Amino acid sequence: MTQAYDEILRKLTIEDLERANAYAKDLTMGLQIIRSFPQGVTIFGSARLPQDNKYCKLAYQLGELLAENGHAVITGGGPGIMEAASRGSYEIGGRTIGLNIKLIHEQHPNPYLTDSITFEYFFARKVSLAMAAKVFVFFPGGFGTMDEIAEILCLMQENKMPKMPVFLIGEDFWENFSKAIETMVEHKMVNTEDTKIFEITDDIKKVVEAANKIGHPKVSENYYDGFREARELGKIL
Repeated sequence: MTQAYDEILRKLTIEDLERANAYAKDLTMGLQIIRSFPQGVTIFGSARLPQDNKYCKLAYQLGELLAENGHAVITGGGPGIMEAASRGSYEIGGRTIGLNIKLIHEQHPNPYLTDSITFEYFFARKVSLAMAAKVFVFFPGGFGTMDEIAEILCLMQENKMPKMPVFLIGEDFWENFSKAIETMVEHKMVNTEDTKIFEITDDIKKVVEAANKIGHPKVSENYYDGFREARELGKIL
Protein backbone atom coordinates (compact mmCIF):
# COMPACT_ATOMS: atom_id res chain seq x y z
CA MET A 1 0.00 0.00 0.00
CA THR A 2 2.80 2.42 0.90
CA GLN A 3 4.71 1.62 -2.31
CA ALA A 4 1.60 2.16 -4.44
CA TYR A 5 0.92 5.45 -2.66
CA ASP A 6 4.50 6.62 -3.17
CA GLU A 7 4.22 5.73 -6.85
CA ILE A 8 1.08 7.83 -7.20
CA LEU A 9 2.79 10.81 -5.56
CA ARG A 10 5.73 10.54 -7.93
CA LYS A 11 3.38 10.76 -10.91
CA LEU A 12 1.69 13.95 -9.70
CA THR A 13 2.47 17.11 -11.60
CA ILE A 14 3.34 20.46 -10.03
CA GLU A 15 -0.15 21.64 -11.03
CA ASP A 16 -1.71 18.68 -9.19
CA LEU A 17 0.24 19.45 -6.03
CA GLU A 18 -0.59 23.16 -6.20
CA ARG A 19 -4.26 22.32 -6.65
CA ALA A 20 -4.20 19.89 -3.70
CA ASN A 21 -2.55 22.53 -1.51
CA ALA A 22 -5.19 25.09 -2.49
CA TYR A 23 -7.96 22.63 -1.57
CA ALA A 24 -6.29 21.91 1.75
CA LYS A 25 -5.88 25.63 2.51
CA ASP A 26 -9.60 26.25 1.95
CA LEU A 27 -10.62 23.32 4.15
CA THR A 28 -8.17 24.24 6.89
CA MET A 29 -9.46 27.83 7.06
CA GLY A 30 -13.04 26.57 7.18
CA LEU A 31 -12.37 24.06 9.96
CA GLN A 32 -10.50 26.71 11.92
CA ILE A 33 -13.39 29.17 11.96
CA ILE A 34 -16.07 26.60 12.80
CA ARG A 35 -13.98 25.49 15.76
CA SER A 36 -14.28 29.01 17.17
CA PHE A 37 -18.00 28.76 18.07
CA PRO A 38 -20.49 26.08 19.17
CA GLN A 39 -22.42 24.28 16.43
CA GLY A 40 -25.45 26.35 15.48
CA VAL A 41 -28.19 26.41 12.85
CA THR A 42 -27.10 26.52 9.22
CA ILE A 43 -29.56 28.33 6.96
CA PHE A 44 -29.54 27.97 3.17
CA GLY A 45 -31.58 29.87 0.58
CA SER A 46 -31.57 32.14 -2.45
CA ALA A 47 -29.19 35.08 -2.69
CA ARG A 48 -31.50 36.72 -5.24
CA LEU A 49 -34.59 37.41 -3.15
CA PRO A 50 -35.28 41.02 -2.01
CA GLN A 51 -35.60 41.71 1.70
CA ASP A 52 -39.33 42.43 1.42
CA ASN A 53 -39.97 38.94 0.02
CA LYS A 54 -42.13 36.76 2.29
CA TYR A 55 -39.39 34.15 2.64
CA CYS A 56 -36.81 36.76 3.61
CA LYS A 57 -39.21 38.06 6.24
CA LEU A 58 -39.54 34.53 7.62
CA ALA A 59 -35.76 34.10 7.59
CA TYR A 60 -35.40 37.38 9.50
CA GLN A 61 -37.88 36.17 12.14
CA LEU A 62 -36.07 32.86 12.41
CA GLY A 63 -32.76 34.65 12.93
CA GLU A 64 -34.32 36.64 15.75
CA LEU A 65 -35.77 33.56 17.46
CA LEU A 66 -32.52 31.64 17.21
CA ALA A 67 -30.54 34.51 18.70
CA GLU A 68 -33.07 34.90 21.52
CA ASN A 69 -32.49 31.24 22.36
CA GLY A 70 -28.71 31.48 22.20
CA HIS A 71 -28.10 29.67 18.89
CA ALA A 72 -25.52 30.87 16.37
CA VAL A 73 -26.81 31.51 12.84
CA ILE A 74 -24.59 30.15 10.07
CA THR A 75 -25.18 31.11 6.43
CA GLY A 76 -23.34 31.43 3.15
CA GLY A 77 -22.78 35.06 4.16
CA GLY A 78 -24.36 36.67 1.10
CA PRO A 79 -27.53 38.65 0.31
CA GLY A 80 -31.14 37.43 0.06
CA ILE A 81 -32.19 34.75 2.54
CA MET A 82 -28.70 34.71 4.05
CA GLU A 83 -28.76 38.44 4.77
CA ALA A 84 -32.27 38.31 6.22
CA ALA A 85 -31.43 35.52 8.68
CA SER A 86 -28.15 37.17 9.64
CA ARG A 87 -29.80 40.54 10.19
CA GLY A 88 -32.53 39.06 12.38
CA SER A 89 -29.90 37.56 14.66
CA TYR A 90 -27.38 40.42 14.47
CA GLU A 91 -29.83 43.16 15.43
CA ILE A 92 -30.53 41.60 18.81
CA GLY A 93 -26.93 40.71 19.56
CA GLY A 94 -26.74 37.16 18.20
CA ARG A 95 -23.70 35.52 16.67
CA THR A 96 -23.84 35.33 12.88
CA ILE A 97 -21.26 33.43 10.88
CA GLY A 98 -20.91 33.95 7.14
CA LEU A 99 -19.09 31.35 5.04
CA ASN A 100 -18.82 33.29 1.81
CA ILE A 101 -17.46 32.34 -1.61
CA LYS A 102 -16.00 34.23 -4.55
CA LEU A 103 -18.46 34.32 -7.47
CA ILE A 104 -18.76 36.33 -10.67
CA HIS A 105 -22.12 37.71 -9.55
CA GLU A 106 -24.46 38.07 -6.58
CA GLN A 107 -22.18 36.98 -3.77
CA HIS A 108 -20.85 39.68 -1.50
CA PRO A 109 -20.68 39.57 2.31
CA ASN A 110 -23.73 41.09 3.95
CA PRO A 111 -23.09 43.65 6.71
CA TYR A 112 -24.70 41.59 9.49
CA LEU A 113 -21.91 39.11 10.21
CA THR A 114 -19.96 38.81 13.45
CA ASP A 115 -17.59 36.27 11.86
CA SER A 116 -16.76 35.83 8.21
CA ILE A 117 -14.51 33.83 5.89
CA THR A 118 -14.35 33.68 2.09
CA PHE A 119 -13.78 30.40 0.26
CA GLU A 120 -12.42 29.67 -3.19
CA TYR A 121 -14.09 26.26 -3.56
CA PHE A 122 -17.71 25.20 -3.15
CA PHE A 123 -16.89 21.78 -1.71
CA ALA A 124 -14.76 23.22 1.12
CA ARG A 125 -17.49 25.73 1.91
CA LYS A 126 -20.16 23.00 1.97
CA VAL A 127 -18.06 20.86 4.32
CA SER A 128 -17.78 23.81 6.70
CA LEU A 129 -21.48 24.73 6.45
CA ALA A 130 -22.34 21.13 7.32
CA MET A 131 -19.86 20.66 10.16
CA ALA A 132 -20.98 23.94 11.74
CA ALA A 133 -24.60 22.74 12.04
CA LYS A 134 -26.69 20.93 14.59
CA VAL A 135 -29.85 21.83 12.61
CA PHE A 136 -30.25 22.48 8.86
CA VAL A 137 -32.78 24.89 7.36
CA PHE A 138 -33.51 25.24 3.64
CA PHE A 139 -35.48 28.23 2.42
CA PRO A 140 -36.47 28.47 -1.27
CA GLY A 141 -33.51 28.83 -3.59
CA GLY A 142 -32.02 28.04 -6.98
CA PHE A 143 -29.36 25.66 -8.26
CA GLY A 144 -27.02 26.35 -5.34
CA THR A 145 -29.67 25.56 -2.73
CA MET A 146 -30.74 22.44 -4.66
CA ASP A 147 -27.12 21.29 -4.76
CA GLU A 148 -26.75 21.81 -1.02
CA ILE A 149 -29.95 20.05 -0.03
CA ALA A 150 -29.29 17.09 -2.33
CA GLU A 151 -25.83 16.59 -0.88
CA ILE A 152 -26.96 16.88 2.76
CA LEU A 153 -29.85 14.43 2.24
CA CYS A 154 -27.62 11.99 0.35
CA LEU A 155 -24.94 12.04 3.04
CA MET A 156 -27.51 11.44 5.78
CA GLN A 157 -29.22 8.75 3.71
CA GLU A 158 -25.93 6.88 3.33
CA ASN A 159 -24.89 7.50 6.94
CA LYS A 160 -21.88 9.51 5.82
CA MET A 161 -22.80 12.22 8.34
CA PRO A 162 -24.87 12.32 11.54
CA LYS A 163 -28.62 12.55 11.01
CA MET A 164 -29.64 15.96 12.33
CA PRO A 165 -32.95 17.84 11.96
CA VAL A 166 -33.54 19.14 8.42
CA PHE A 167 -36.34 21.64 7.75
CA LEU A 168 -37.55 22.88 4.38
CA ILE A 169 -39.34 26.19 4.97
CA GLY A 170 -42.09 27.12 2.52
CA GLU A 171 -44.73 24.47 1.93
CA ASP A 172 -45.91 26.05 -1.31
CA PHE A 173 -42.38 26.23 -2.76
CA TRP A 174 -41.31 22.71 -1.73
CA GLU A 175 -44.55 21.01 -2.82
CA ASN A 176 -43.13 19.93 -6.18
CA PHE A 177 -39.89 18.82 -4.54
CA SER A 178 -41.96 16.57 -2.28
CA LYS A 179 -43.82 15.16 -5.29
CA ALA A 180 -40.52 14.44 -7.03
CA ILE A 181 -39.34 12.50 -3.97
CA GLU A 182 -42.63 10.54 -3.95
CA THR A 183 -42.01 9.60 -7.58
CA MET A 184 -38.52 8.38 -6.65
CA VAL A 185 -40.08 6.23 -3.92
CA GLU A 186 -42.61 4.78 -6.38
CA HIS A 187 -39.76 3.78 -8.69
CA LYS A 188 -37.82 2.36 -5.72
CA MET A 189 -35.00 4.87 -6.22
CA VAL A 190 -35.47 6.14 -2.67
CA ASN A 191 -36.65 4.21 0.38
CA THR A 192 -39.72 5.41 2.25
CA GLU A 193 -37.59 5.73 5.38
CA ASP A 194 -35.39 8.27 3.61
CA THR A 195 -38.32 10.67 3.25
CA LYS A 196 -38.31 11.05 7.03
CA ILE A 197 -34.88 12.70 7.00
CA PHE A 198 -36.46 16.09 6.31
CA GLU A 199 -39.65 17.97 7.19
CA ILE A 200 -41.46 20.53 5.04
CA THR A 201 -43.14 23.24 7.12
CA ASP A 202 -44.07 26.91 7.38
CA ASP A 203 -43.60 26.89 11.15
CA ILE A 204 -40.18 28.34 11.97
CA LYS A 205 -40.75 27.65 15.66
CA LYS A 206 -40.11 23.97 14.92
CA VAL A 207 -36.56 24.87 13.98
CA VAL A 208 -35.98 26.63 17.28
CA GLU A 209 -37.58 23.79 19.23
CA ALA A 210 -35.28 21.28 17.53
CA ALA A 211 -32.22 23.42 18.29
CA ASN A 212 -33.32 23.85 21.91
CA LYS A 213 -33.82 20.11 22.26
CA ILE A 214 -30.28 19.45 21.07
CA GLY A 215 -28.98 22.15 23.37
CA HIS A 216 -25.74 24.09 23.35
CA PRO A 217 -22.65 21.96 22.74
CA LYS A 218 -19.30 23.27 23.94
CA VAL A 219 -16.99 25.02 21.51
CA SER A 220 -14.58 22.10 21.92
CA GLU A 221 -17.26 19.56 20.92
CA ASN A 222 -18.61 18.70 17.48
CA TYR A 223 -21.07 15.99 16.48
CA TYR A 224 -18.68 14.92 13.75
CA ASP A 225 -15.96 14.09 16.26
CA GLY A 226 -15.81 10.33 16.59
CA PHE A 227 -18.48 9.83 13.93
CA ARG A 228 -17.84 6.86 11.67
CA GLU A 229 -19.63 6.22 8.43
CA ALA A 230 -21.73 3.08 7.96
CA ARG A 231 -19.08 1.28 5.90
CA GLU A 232 -16.45 1.70 8.60
CA LEU A 233 -18.86 0.63 11.32
CA GLY A 234 -19.67 -2.49 9.27
CA LYS A 235 -16.00 -3.44 9.20
CA ILE A 236 -15.70 -3.04 12.97
CA LEU A 237 -18.86 -5.06 13.68
